[in-house]
Amino acid sequence: MIKLNYDIKNYRKDLLELVSEGDVVIELGCHVGGTTQLISDKCRVIAVDNSPEAIEKMAKLDVEFIKGDVRLHDVIVEVFNNVQKCDVLAIDLGGGYHPDTVFKVFYIWSSTFKPKHTVIRNRGILEFFNSASGSGEDYRSFEGYLESYHDSGIPPQIKEFYLWTPELKK
Repeated sequence: MIKLNYDIKNYRKDLLELVSEGDVVIELGCHVGGTTQLISDKCRVIAVDNSPEAIEKMAKLDVEFIKGDVRLHDVIVEVFNNVQKCDVLAIDLGGGYHPDTVFKVFYIWSSTFKPKHTVIRNRGILEFFNSASGSGEDYRSFEGYLESYHDSGIPPQIKEFYLWTPELKK
């Protein structure tokens, strides 16, 4: 299941409903850990953020924190070296209005980790979703990633992501 939100309260509510005891959660854009604190007592969290404010705050939580830019190959490889699969992928890159970046991040991370559920907080993607009307074609994914792209890797036109997902498989 893939859930979209903009309001932080709805994002956290959906995340809390989807996370089960013992799950592995990859949280992209944890900032200072407001959402992390809500879920970390019942699951393993690998939290990633590039903001300087995150370092000190995240050190106080019982989670695996990686300071890094989620758009970079080395960061996804570092996370992959810790865990090859996750149950829930949580993406909150500021909740702002840049759906292209958030969608690219969703695509590469979800293709790599194959989560059961993904929760995304981004106004632009939500606005697009709520404004679009379908063509009658029915493409649906029931997992937390786009099943039709399962192991297809990253198209060459997405230059900032040079990770080809099957390369990470051990």
